[in-house]
Amino acid sequence: MRNYAKAAGLLSLSVATLFGAGYKIPEQSLNSVALSAAYVANARGADASYYNPANMAFSPSGSDLEVAFTYIRLPEVTYRDNSKAAYNGESDVENFYVPTFHYMSPEFNNWRFGLSFTAPGGLSKKWNDPYPKTFAKEFTLKILELNPTASYKINSKFAIGFGVRAVYTDGKVRSDGVAPADLDRDGIPESLVHLRRDLTGDSIDYGYNLALSYLPIKNMTVSATYRSKVDLTVTGDATLSNIVVSSPYAPAGTVLGAYNGSASVTIPLPAALNLAVAYTFNKTTVEFTYERTYWSEYKNLDFNYNSDLTATALAVFDNPIPKNWKDTNTYRIGVTHQYNDKLKLMAGFAIDESPAPSDTLGFELPDSDAKLYSAGFEYKINKDMKVGLAYLYDSKDSRSAVNTHGVNGTFSDGGAHLLTASFKYRF
Repeated sequence: MRNYAKAAGLLSLSVATLFGAGYKIPEQSLNSVALSAAYVANARGADASYYNPANMAFSPSGSDLEVAFTYIRLPEVTYRDNSKAAYNGESDVENFYVPTFHYMSPEFNNWRFGLSFTAPGGLSKKWNDPYPKTFAKEFTLKILELNPTASYKINSKFAIGFGVRAVYTDGKVRSDGVAPADLDRDGIPESLVHLRRDLTGDSIDYGYNLALSYLPIKNMTVSATYRSKVDLTVTGDATLSNIVVSSPYAPAGTVLGAYNGSASVTIPLPAALNLAVAYTFNKTTVEFTYERTYWSEYKNLDFNYNSDLTATALAVFDNPIPKNWKDTNTYRIGVTHQYNDKLKLMAGFAIDESPAPSDTLGFELPDSDAKLYSAGFEYKINKDMKVGLAYLYDSKDSRSAVNTHGVNGTFSDGGAHLLTASFKYRF
């Protein structure tokens, strides 16, 4: 009755879906989208408050404001199973609209202050085919961050920056499918059960960020930024059920277990370190950025309920699930060219590693290594106003896996398209 190992594999749905290479969103402004987020050492203007607050000390005088709007399209992910065509499926095509805001103050005795409102992660994955929806009928996670920052210019060559991260999380997890079960405990799953889960929750959590910038020679900036880990302490409500579909040991419709009450889970939003250097040749600036993201903080997924479900027919929802993610590297290059006094052109490329090992890869996170391609422009309307448009394509590699999470096949397609429109104002 309690041998649900197979079902547990099928229901290893991760609340940390945002952490995959295709679910984190480092692009939170016009320039960052256009440059594939190779935008740390060369960050200037209002969005420096988010990407490198130390650089606010070296930005042009006055106050800066940027309001941007990003359209994100997630194409369908295709799954082809090695053993049964009936297990094949395609995820939903999904569309999102994300506003962002950045502000930088004038200088006050070598101090400058900034404020950013961003959506640094989240998005969604939904499957409606019978087999995949057992893993992830719906996964939706919204992450919003308010990040007040400050910079201090130590001298003409060196500045530091810091800020506070206030992160709001809102999530929804649904799984709905039929799985084999061993109702007579002989080790042979001869029955089918209908397992359903519906969880909702939210939280507000806090972290910090640090930055420094150094100008060793004319036209060169060397920078480092660090965004701390934030534990997302999501708390909400859960409805769980386990009902017999067919079995020689119990009538169809027999309720083996049900739960309706509170639920919580803590997931680390991991720390990230960026090291960057930018150099300007005449009218062209080239930046190289290395990012190290400490995904290895995510070792297990463990939901908590009002009562212990590990010794019941609902154990599949309560047993901790190993994730064992690894730290990853991202390599970025961005090129900015000031074509003339009014028009600035930008392009970028990045290689982004996936943190998920093959033995924990699942339908909720069909993730793989990615390559990012981007381009954009900024046009000066007058001395105070600028507008711009940028596009980024996140191309995912195909990935095959065989594991106890129900995967025995290949994920392909997927990726993401980002289109950002921006308005900048100096006053």
